[in-house]
Amino acid sequence: MLPRIHILHENPAWLPPLGEAFDGRGLPWTEWFLDAGTFDLAAPPPEGVFYNRMSASSHARDHRFSAELTAAVLAWLTRWGRRVVNGPGALDLEISKARQYAALERHSIQTPRTVLIAGRDRIMAAAQQYFGGAPVILKPNRGGKGLGVRLFQTAAALETYLRSEEYEPPVDGLHLLQEYVRPPRAIITRAEFVGGRFLYAVEVDTTQGFELCPADACAVGDANCPVGEAPAQKFRIVAGMPDGLCGQIERFLAANDIEVAGVEFITDPAGRLLVYDVNTNTNYNPEAEAHDGRTGTARSGPGAIAQFLGSELDRLYAQAA
Repeated sequence: MLPRIHILHENPAWLPPLGEAFDGRGLPWTEWFLDAGTFDLAAPPPEGVFYNRMSASSHARDHRFSAELTAAVLAWLTRWGRRVVNGPGALDLEISKARQYAALERHSIQTPRTVLIAGRDRIMAAAQQYFGGAPVILKPNRGGKGLGVRLFQTAAALETYLRSEEYEPPVDGLHLLQEYVRPPRAIITRAEFVGGRFLYAVEVDTTQGFELCPADACAVGDANCPVGEAPAQKFRIVAGMPDGLCGQIERFLAANDIEVAGVEFITDPAGRLLVYDVNTNTNYNPEAEAHDGRTGTARSGPGAIAQFLGSELDRLYAQAA
């Protein structure tokens, strides 16, 4: 088999925009759907560039062990010296927000105050001890798409949830209890990086909740919109991001084997910039890109990834062709 781009993933719904970008540039590519498989660890993998798109939310699609399988496959690929984009270090941070925050803070990137909790019965005591009954956010250590993220305005509301049938146990058994940051405007900012470099930033309207995946496949209905009223634009590409934070994030990405990512941050009333999520399985909003004139170009998310992976394929294999 000739060298090609290999996409490691577990969600076909997120693949078409990338496939169209690869096909539009005539790039050879294939997909590895990592929900199950058999791999001869003594044999070399195929030639090519491998792009890991495993998601922390894979368990929510009944692919409970896809992340673990991907970790083993990545070890096999790197043992044989294959070029891997978003390798083992990226996957390690994708599936643990606690490890994300530790890595971010090692690079002097501020994160919201967060308490790691193992044990449902310990959450109420932790909320009182560390947050004194103030509004808190409860989230799983391993989530993705904002799944399982809940805001509680009072200790009573938190306790009611923990005792109810609505309670969602985290897949890895670990909860995060986090300070609630109320920004001056109801937005967060998601900065996109490809090839380890800043591509663009997008403001995301958070008024309808925390499920912030920008892909069309993640879209929800407009049930909260009054009849006859068009929904506001949820994703809007903006001019840039603070230079100091951009440089810090690029250095953080380089140090942690991350080349493609969406990094989400929020501004608190005092003006602090707080990073709270690094998504190494980033998706892009086609409506926002179209509105900003990026569709079909290397300035779009899929186009930038196709250009980056294609250039890596050429760099490694052009001389052998």
